Amino acid sequence: MAPDESPLREPIARRRAWSFTEEDAPRLADALAGGDRWRAFWRYWVTDNLWNLIDLLAHFGMKLLPMDACSRLGATLGLFAVPRFHKVASRRARETIRHLRPDLNAEEQEALFLENCRAQGRLMTEFSVLNRLQRHRNRLRSDGLAPIRKAADEGPVIVVGLHLGNWEVGPIALRRFDLQAHAFYVPPKSRAKAWIAERVRSRAGLRFLPPGAEGIRPALKVLKSGGVVSMFCDEGFGGMIRGPFFDRKPHQEGNLALAVRLARMTGATICPWYGLRTDGFRFECQALEPIRLPASDPANARLLDDMLLLNDAIEPIVRAHLDQWYFLDNALRPE
Repeated sequence: MAPDESPLREPIARRRAWSFTEEDAPRLADALAGGDRWRAFWRYWVTDNLWNLIDLLAHFGMKLLPMDACSRLGATLGLFAVPRFHKVASRRARETIRHLRPDLNAEEQEALFLENCRAQGRLMTEFSVLNRLQRHRNRLRSDGLAPIRKAADEGPVIVVGLHLGNWEVGPIALRRFDLQAHAFYVPPKSRAKAWIAERVRSRAGLRFLPPGAEGIRPALKVLKSGGVVSMFCDEGFGGMIRGPFFDRKPHQEGNLALAVRLARMTGATICPWYGLRTDGFRFECQALEPIRLPASDPANARLLDDMLLLNDAIEPIVRAHLDQWYFLDNALRPE
């Protein structure tokens, strides 16, 4: 196949704008109306609130544990629950491993999957003790993020993270360099989990941008004022891996396209980074080489090349650390 016939060089479809819609609370009139409206009322005010109570009790209960014990509890729960109660996700994860790591034998691939199960469980419980890292600096090595501070001294920065290790440590690590990131925030459907997530992340130093299309203008304002916007360009959506591309045809339905568009519109430097779990509840953060997009006229003439430039920076990191990758249980191709 000639270079210009490669699937990666074909025209890419335009990105569809996405808007976030929050569920309205059913009113008493809905309960009196019966049928689906009554069921929605009962679910929102009764069933959901029972789960909200469980989530809150679990979150604050695990706060009573030492940090390492909390993390180990998550690893144990993940190893027990994921293979037994998340059959579809487990099948996808094993298929993704076979596709991305054909160099491993069957036993090694299964070991990688089980380690990822432990990592998934740790993420759930560590949320309760995450902000203790602000007082235990030895548990979070952040020296590797110094290039981001240098780039921020020269202009606006788009910090591109990866869902490796426990990426929630990012805002804590960036604050050590006097950097405060603004991030697009899609709240979980559970009201308790949304409250917990906002509370923990805001205390870690994160500032929120509206999700979807409504967040673009605020993000541009932050960048044009010389600030820092944070996003993640490795994604899973609807059970499918959006990014990295992993040798698939590029598309605009994800943050790879959004990151380079924002960089083009504001002159921002793209600063990829990732964090890895080194031992239990201990992490190390590392920045990749900052990406300053080449000149382009018009600005979107290099969209495909810009996306591939960013993709080629982050994809090898994800491939090398699938055991700690959050979206391993998503599929590479439609099922």
